[in-house]
Amino acid sequence: MLRPLAERGHRVTVWLSHPGSIEKSYDIDGVRVVPYQDGVDFASAVQRADVLLSHFENVPIVAGLARARRIPVVVICHDNFATSFHNAAGADLVVYNSEWIRRDGEIFYARYPAEFLPGRTVVVRPPVVAEDYRTEPGDRATLVNLNSDKGGELFWQIAAWTPEWRFLGVRGAYGQQIMPPPRLPNCEVVDGVPGSEMRTHVYARSRVMLMPSLYESWGRVAVEAFASGIPVIAHPTPGLVESLGDAGIFAYRDDVNAWIHALMALKDPKHWARASRRAKTRSDWLTKNSDLDVWCDAIESLGNTRRRTSFSVAGSDRSPIRLSAR
Repeated sequence: MLRPLAERGHRVTVWLSHPGSIEKSYDIDGVRVVPYQDGVDFASAVQRADVLLSHFENVPIVAGLARARRIPVVVICHDNFATSFHNAAGADLVVYNSEWIRRDGEIFYARYPAEFLPGRTVVVRPPVVAEDYRTEPGDRATLVNLNSDKGGELFWQIAAWTPEWRFLGVRGAYGQQIMPPPRLPNCEVVDGVPGSEMRTHVYARSRVMLMPSLYESWGRVAVEAFASGIPVIAHPTPGLVESLGDAGIFAYRDDVNAWIHALMALKDPKHWARASRRAKTRSDWLTKNSDLDVWCDAIESLGNTRRRTSFSVAGSDRSPIRLSAR
């Protein structure tokens, strides 16, 4: 989401809010990244920003700084948790990652006085550039992140009941990982990889993606798999139903027989090919949407308003703005 802003000529800086192994600032895709260890002057640096952007636990402090300095603030809501909506109250722009999250947000804000409502809302579905992930599918049934909420236990149950398939479990970055029981020769577990390596190490080895998630506000892994025509079997969370559309194959996570049936059906080459075509068609449709243009235009409108209000300078629609994100 930040890359197209940088491509339009805006100065975009991300200030990381947790310590990590990198200590010096660096640039990626035209965006400046300031590690936690190098970002002690964040509070003073934001005074030079035209727009502040935040999400998750960082929203209260960033919104407070924005109000104190009269800088427009943008909040991204990745979930429908009450805390996320509460923290975003009064923001100049709230960005929802799906239509169902926006609907829940509107229901939440209906109880608030008008002055606490977001100034504007838009939906920007998590952008997936299909070319970054497209590859020839492999032969595995794959689950990314083996924790319980993502369906780790169910994954190994399915593997035990379908020895005809080979399974690939990819360790996730969070949650206790559920390892396979002993003596499952059709199973392999690999460490998680950076997003830039998912195509080579995960999607190129996968023939079917399994997503028995308890909660997904959108389901990025599923959309990435679609870029290669990899069918996805998923638990029908509102996010996955919206992201996968009619290309998804849905089974409730408490019905192991439904998962086994769906997976075995995809052993039929003709059935798999039809599901693969639907996946590619859905990927093409999602790639061509105008969400990123809507996003950039919304940010630019805030930046230009800030300039006219604070500096009495009227900028064009493409005049550079300073965007700080945390």
